[in-house]
Amino acid sequence: MFRTGAGMNLIEDHWMPVRRRDGSRDWIAPTQLSAPDIVAFDADRADFNGALMQFAIGLLQTTAPIESPTAWRQLLTTPPDAQTLRDWFAPVAEAFELDSDGPRFMQDATLASEASALNPVSALLIESPGENALRNNSDHFVKRGRLDGICPDCAAIALFTLQTNAPAGGVGYRTGLRGGGPLTTLLLHQSPTSLWQDVWLNVIERPQHLERCGDASRNSAQFRFPWLTDVASLQPSGELAPAQVHPDHIFWATPRRIRLDFDNVAHGACDMCGRESDRLIRQFTAKNYGLNYKGAWDHPLSPYYEVKGEWLPLHPQPSGIGYRHWLAWVLGQADAKNKQRPARIVTHALEWRRRQLGGALRLWAFGYDMDNMKARCWYESNLPLYGLGECASKEALKSVSATVETRLAGAQQSVFYLRSAVKAAWFGGDARGDFSAIDAEFWQRTETAFYTQLRQCIEAVRQDESADPDTLESRQAWHHALRSAALDLFDTTFVGAGPIERQKPRRVAEAHRQLVNSLNGKKMREVLRLPAADKPAAGRGKPATADV
Repeated sequence: MFRTGAGMNLIEDHWMPVRRRDGSRDWIAPTQLSAPDIVAFDADRADFNGALMQFAIGLLQTTAPIESPTAWRQLLTTPPDAQTLRDWFAPVAEAFELDSDGPRFMQDATLASEASALNPVSALLIESPGENALRNNSDHFVKRGRLDGICPDCAAIALFTLQTNAPAGGVGYRTGLRGGGPLTTLLLHQSPTSLWQDVWLNVIERPQHLERCGDASRNSAQFRFPWLTDVASLQPSGELAPAQVHPDHIFWATPRRIRLDFDNVAHGACDMCGRESDRLIRQFTAKNYGLNYKGAWDHPLSPYYEVKGEWLPLHPQPSGIGYRHWLAWVLGQADAKNKQRPARIVTHALEWRRRQLGGALRLWAFGYDMDNMKARCWYESNLPLYGLGECASKEALKSVSATVETRLAGAQQSVFYLRSAVKAAWFGGDARGDFSAIDAEFWQRTETAFYTQLRQCIEAVRQDESADPDTLESRQAWHHALRSAALDLFDTTFVGAGPIERQKPRRVAEAHRQLVNSLNGKKMREVLRLPAADKPAAGRGKPATADV
């Protein structure tokens, strides 16, 4: 495909890469999102796919006149046609001009006349090396010069991705509304359906959207799309709080002052998607002190955690994403040390839509693990929800939550015992260092057993909401899975795999004995609510281990 012609509008132009049901790739306009043969976004980067989903959700949340759950359900099963979408989007189309003489999508108009720093287009990518890395020749893993020019389609996605995930970038270079590299969690269907149905799952009815995080009376365009005015007019005090803008603003935050350079373009193949274009963008201007988001912003697509009474958005961590996050990100967690709540869209779907959701679901969790302005890793994972959306009552959800809480508590206790035993075998004490590999292996080894139990638990309460899924038999089975995984990892992966000449047999034997005793001990059984282990028979000094 040859990309040509001046001007580009993100409502009217075909710029969104998608995969059709037959496996072919295509580029569509947003008015085609409801086409039944489109199954997913198909960008060349994982973070671009996540950004495209958020763009589509934000556009529909901003424009769809959905006033009731009934109207929402009808459009899930019978999507709107292209003309209906065109009618929805038309009132905001002027705000989505990527290249024009007037306001440009997510770009600062004042940079056209102000002296600003020129940046290579590769700097739009979050993992690109910064100025210090280039100056010190320390771009060892992510090299400079990977991108010289990209087409307007890829530039639009890169721009939205950066504004949505903006990390710290030096003095006055603001982070995104949710901080740098936020965690995003979206609901998707477990079985392939259509892109429309996955996007629409994450759209809330308009009245519920307007009552949260913002002032719905501020409905002028600049309070929804901040690039339609200048930074100083929108935040005269130097900070921007939710009450100063419309609720729609939360999807279109622009912490960075950027302006793509469409005056010095080139002809050739896009370094991102490989398609030919006569308008390859090679650079952009940027300046610091963009919108400075402060206050209680509540983004509907992110889970939050509480610190001293304040709710803050979660961010991916070096340990990655796994089943240990299932409870907090799906149903919420409120223990003394760790209080988290799911993304608002997840809670809304499970508490209010339930059997209207159209089958088994999964939670797509993704985001950047950031170290200040440095991207350490991109994480994404799918956490199955099975038939959780079909559970008929809040009581059923509470039963699932209590059961999962017990399973995770047992796993946390087990991985603590394993880590302690490995350190004791290796070093003979509580050595310091990075032992995260032990935790990662344990969580991965026990994942299948956890999801087997989760599926059985959800199925039990789905069929009978008064049933107690947390049976003694299931807790014993989970105990067996935890114990087997911990002992096997100790014996074959960590301690037993080491060179024999470097082992201290007595220390290893003592660490192994302690691990066995701990896994079968009183604390472990209390956590899993198991009966006490049998005491050793009289006259025998060998400690007993209970079979479960």
